Formats: sequence, C-alpha cells, structure tokens
Amino acid sequence: MSKFLPCLAVLAPLTLCLVGFLPSRASVRDYVGLAIVAAAASLVVVVAAGLACFVVGPGRSRLLGASGLGLSLHVDALSTILCVLVGFVGLVVVKYSRNYLDGDPGQIRFTRWLLLTLASVLTVLISGNLVLLLVAWIATSVSLGRLLLFYHTRPAAIRASRKKFVASRLGDGCLAIAAVLLYLHFGTLEVADLATKARSGAEIGSPAISAAALLIVVTAMLKSAQMPLHGWLSEVMETPTPVSALLHAGIINAGGFLALRLGDVLLLATPALNVLAVVGGITALFGSLVMLTQTSVKVQLAYSTVAQMGFMLLQCGLGAFSAALLHIVAHSLYKAHAFLSSGSIIDLARASWTPSPGGQPHPARLILALAGVIGLTLLIGWGLGMTLRSNPAQIALGSVLLMGLVHLMANAIDERPNAFVVARGIVTAAGVAALYFALQAATAWLAAGSVPVGRPVDGTAPMLIAALVVISFAAMTVFQNQMMRRADTLFWIAAYVHLRNGLYLNTLANRLVLALWPRTSNKLKTTP
Repeated sequence: MSKFLPCLAVLAPLTLCLVGFLPSRASVRDYVGLAIVAAAASLVVVVAAGLACFVVGPGRSRLLGASGLGLSLHVDALSTILCVLVGFVGLVVVKYSRNYLDGDPGQIRFTRWLLLTLASVLTVLISGNLVLLLVAWIATSVSLGRLLLFYHTRPAAIRASRKKFVASRLGDGCLAIAAVLLYLHFGTLEVADLATKARSGAEIGSPAISAAALLIVVTAMLKSAQMPLHGWLSEVMETPTPVSALLHAGIINAGGFLALRLGDVLLLATPALNVLAVVGGITALFGSLVMLTQTSVKVQLAYSTVAQMGFMLLQCGLGAFSAALLHIVAHSLYKAHAFLSSGSIIDLARASWTPSPGGQPHPARLILALAGVIGLTLLIGWGLGMTLRSNPAQIALGSVLLMGLVHLMANAIDERPNAFVVARGIVTAAGVAALYFALQAATAWLAAGSVPVGRPVDGTAPMLIAALVVISFAAMTVFQNQMMRRADTLFWIAAYVHLRNGLYLNTLANRLVLALWPRTSNKLKTTP
C-alpha cells in the first residue's frame, strides 16, 4: 500500500492543474464552479493520503531519473499534515473568491492562476527529490507573481511584485547552489536518502555541508519574508483579499517547510541553526513592534505574519521542529480567517473591548506578571521532565507563549485585587501552558520520523540563545506597555514614528527597486 501512496497524493495537484489549464470556453460561473469542485476533490485526496500514511507508514515513489537526480515523490507525516492544511485553506479561498470577484472581467484568469499556485505548493510538499522541489518552488513563485499583478496597472502592486521577484530569485539561486553542494557531497538529491545519511552524523563540521546549510537557511528566510527583505509582504495589499489569505496562510510557510524537510542537514551545521534563530528572533521582535503602529488592518496582519514567521524560524533554529510545525498549522488557520474577515474586524474589536479598571497595567505589576508566567513555565516544564539545560527551546518558547497572558495577569493583580480574579488568572495561565506542552507532544508524536527530534544541547550556546529569547520578548512586552502609557512624551512619539515607518528598511528597499526598474510600465500583458 505504501508504494501506491505517492500515486494517490499526486492526484491532488494533477486535479488542480487539469482544471487550471482548461481553455476558458466555459462561462465564468461554470468555470469557477468546476474550480471549486477541483479544490474539494484535491482536499479529499490529501485527507485520504494522510489517513493512509498514518495507517501504513510513509511512501516513496521510484526515481524518474538516474544517479540520484530526477523526479520522485515522498509522502510522510510532515507532507500530509501540510497538504491537508493547504488543501483546506485552498478550498476556502477558492470558494470565497467566487463571490469576492463576481463580475470582475478577469475572474477566470484569477481562478486559473489560483489553482496553479495551489498545485505548485502541493507539489513542493510531496517532492521526494530536490530537483522536483526546486522546479515546484520556482513554479509557486511564478504563479504567485501573476496573482500579485492581477491589477497590473497599479504602481504599488508593480513595486511589491518586483521586490518579491528580487527576493524570490535570490532564494532560488541559493537553493540551487545548496542542491549542487549536497549532491557533490552525498551523491544524491533524494530527500529520504539525504536525511538517512545526515542522521549518521559523520558529516558534522564539513565545509560543504555548512555552506549548503547556510544557503538553505538564507532561502528559507527569503521565502518567509525575514529582515531585511520583508517589505514586499506588507505591500501586496493591492492584490485581491483571497490572494492575501492564501499567501499569508499557506505560501509564506514554504520557508518553514524547507527548514523542516531538510532539518537533518541543518543539524550538521550549528552555525546555520544559530543564524536561523538569531535572524528569526530579531524579525519576530521587529514585526511585533511595528505591527502595533500600523493603522491599516491588512498591513497590521502583514507585519503580524512577518513576526510569526520569524518566531517559527526561531523555533527551527532552536531545534524545536515539531513546535514549528504546530506553529505553522495554527498560524495558517488563524491568518486565513483574519484576512477573509478583515472587513468586519473593526466591528468585532469594538464589540469585544472593555476598559481595564486601572487603565494600562503599572510597570511594577507588569514585571511581576512576567516573572510569574516565566516561573510557571519553568515549574510546569520541570513537572514534565524539562529543564532549561535539557530542553532550552521548549522552555523558552513556552515562556514567550505565556507572555501573551501578561496583561491578563497584570490586570488580575490590579489596584483592587480580588482573590477569585487572581486565582482565575493563575489557573488560565497554567491551563494554557499545559495545553501548549500537550499540543507540542501530540505534534511530535504525529510527525515522528518525518522531522528531527530536536537539536542536540551541546555546550552553552542553545541555553544562552534560549535565555536571550526570553529576556528579549520580556523587554518587548514592557516596551509595548510603556509606549501606550507614555504616548504623549517626545521619546515615545519619536519611537512611534520610526516604528510606524518600519525603521525605514522598506524605504531603502523601495529605492533599490526603483534604481533597478526606474520606470513603471502599464503595458504589462495579461493572460485572458
């Protein structure tokens, strides 16, 4: 049965491609209806493949090529989990776009490229050879580029597409060079064989492997909109909302998938993992701060995605691969819903807002709450057999997660503390921490064998990085609180202005793009 598993999984992208390449002779309503049927069928296929994978184990097709180069498919827990995620989000987005673009003269063109983009992403997920993965990787970028330029006469859309083009081509080049280095060293580009040889641990410290791992890290960072080439993600709002939902909930996760798929190779190069952790952590902090200063709901969501992808790559850098997979799934579902409901988010926010009896929490109470949630994480982790020395990544990430409850805890010990309210806050925080560790354990069980167990804790570097992560996010929490409390002072006004402009990194990127493409052409051709 496992031999037929790849044949079953490949039906999903083939179905989408079949409808995507159909000639547009049918009416708009009929074509879009057929597209919804194709998206639903692909979801059924990937769900069936996922169930079969968990029953009979992973499946791998024969190589269509020679000497470890060619086309092959590899279906395991990692690929099926993400295929089900992409298939579900894709079906929702295709159905949503039917009404969203109703009456638009380019609806068939939009739907066609949407299906081809979904097919490319699914192909990336089930690729068993880096040759096929690279081809599907480039196809995803090209088809997404056509969606970003759906309204091809809008200058902002053109600028964002060009910045995305630069980032994508740099990423493609890095991935291609990494594949060459891996082939010269291992003699194959089969994903399963690379993982098997890497797990032997005999290649640790090899210059070729270290260079390949660093190039893979750069590719993942470019794909997931990490600093400093992150600006294009906040400027793709000129495209229809369904594209934003698909981009932020699915395609942007490709960098994380690459890090997970080649995690065994990355574990051979500790410097590459450290770079991934540092850049991801800095990007997460940057995106979290800039997000608070944006007035546009969609731009806020874009910077939220930048921060979330940074945090996800930070997890990969710390070796918490199963936690990164859990983060991808949770973030995708949340962000797809957020974008598709962005038109009504203001009303929802107004309806759910209630003032704190004491206003913004006092810094002393805030720091006390921070110390409480970090201590609670350490306590629950210790109860589960985890310590900062044995499991630095899990402890650090759990602490950061619980920092989302800091304001709740600080308000619980407000100027008029109540024993019931304080107890409820503590129970809530403990429940969230326990749920986090339980979900992480469940994800590790589901993805066992398809992602590395974790990064070996050799030396003090992992513990120092984990401690720095906790301290940095705690400082950011205090900074955010003070920025809201002291919004009328000169320092905080200046900080707000600089953060509002993203520390001008995107401005520098825009100048670079304008230098490369000084003219904005309105004569771009579109495919009917």
